[in-house]
Amino acid sequence: MDEVKLIALDLDDTLLNKNAQISERNVLALRECAERGIYVVLCSGRLEEAILPFVRRLEIAGLKTGRFIIAINGCSVFDLHERTQILKNDVSGDILIRADEIAREFSLSSEVYTPDTIFYGEETEENLLDVELCHVNGVLVKDYTSFLKKGFPKMLIPTKPENASILQTVQEKLRREFGSRAVVFTSKPYFLEILPPNCGKGEAVSWLCSHIGIPLKNAMAFGDGMNDESMIKMCGIGVAMKNACPFIKEVADFVTEFDNDSDGIARFLEKNHIVQKGSF
Repeated sequence: MDEVKLIALDLDDTLLNKNAQISERNVLALRECAERGIYVVLCSGRLEEAILPFVRRLEIAGLKTGRFIIAINGCSVFDLHERTQILKNDVSGDILIRADEIAREFSLSSEVYTPDTIFYGEETEENLLDVELCHVNGVLVKDYTSFLKKGFPKMLIPTKPENASILQTVQEKLRREFGSRAVVFTSKPYFLEILPPNCGKGEAVSWLCSHIGIPLKNAMAFGDGMNDESMIKMCGIGVAMKNACPFIKEVADFVTEFDNDSDGIARFLEKNHIVQKGSF
């Protein structure tokens, strides 16, 4: 295993347990990494505002090695020290308008993300659930179609978990129509996402490594879902959680022995001597 100089971490079902919290053992392990000069980068589909509470929980934002977050599945890289977005990618307005039209053909609604707000054209149970999960503002837009013309980093088409199968059909239709002009995937079985082309967590980690002068082979990534695929593949050390989907386990270099509810990350870092045994 190459020397680890950066650790990129998915949040939901990876660093976060079933209660959407970071355990004390994981906190101490990652704080030790940051204090020893390893960049610790939270890398989530959530928007920036929804990631900040977890940075505060780790208490690393004041360190050079804790200054960066990757948001909206790689569409945005934020420097907490400069308080500015240093990388930003948007889906074009015409694609967003068409994706919303297709969603409505299947009686689904859509929403778009900015760094601190989720916007939608109709207030549905599914939209409100996502706003609640992200702990951010949700705003109903009167002329949603015109609003979409400006372009946004991410569109989400949510549904109820029991109706998740319909998103596979929608995904196939969107992929056929947009081709290489947008990235379309399910981050959870009931969340379908539309992102800019050539954009993903892996691409963002690669860009950040270049930005701070770290070889990508010295980056480690932890993830569990399909939106983690690119960083699991692209980073020098890709680690799937024990609770990851089968495909992510197949493409990863390693699989943790413990899941997200059992300090899987901290235990992996300890076993591989990245943090000191017994330091937590």
